[in-house]
Amino acid sequence: MATKPQTFYANTKEDGAFRFLGVPSLMRATAETTHGAFGLIEHYEMPVGFASPYHTHHREDESFYVLEGQIAFVCGGKWLTANPGTFVFGPREIPHGFKVAGHSPARMLILCNPAGFEGFILEQTTPISEPPSPPDMGKLMSLAGKYGIDIHGPLPEEPGGFGA
Repeated sequence: MATKPQTFYANTKEDGAFRFLGVPSLMRATAETTHGAFGLIEHYEMPVGFASPYHTHHREDESFYVLEGQIAFVCGGKWLTANPGTFVFGPREIPHGFKVAGHSPARMLILCNPAGFEGFILEQTTPISEPPSPPDMGKLMSLAGKYGIDIHGPLPEEPGGFGA
């Protein structure tokens, strides 16, 4: 039986930056480069106030590693604040999302395993040279269904005194 040989893979910030939901991003690893094991995305300049939709993955777990800034995460209705060096795990089948908090832009890595979620991202990127713009919600919702993701809408309200 023939198997696909393992290959070495590397990339840098010069390799194909794009905007996803208006945020400058890089695809660090894909199903193709990891033999389906995981996808790795870097959002490298998320402005204060940027928020993901509240959503549920049905096919993959989503993990986050905060590199810079402060990010508030909600998972299953519970909020937590993550600073640089914090790892947050968002298991499949549990609604979750995040919002950039604090006073400076944030940078983080998003790891999805198994791979596949990166296809959702890559199908709706815009060129990095274009200014940020709101996402095409019709396309976002259609692609979410295709990739086994439920979009529930905006994030739930943070509890009173959270992050104070």
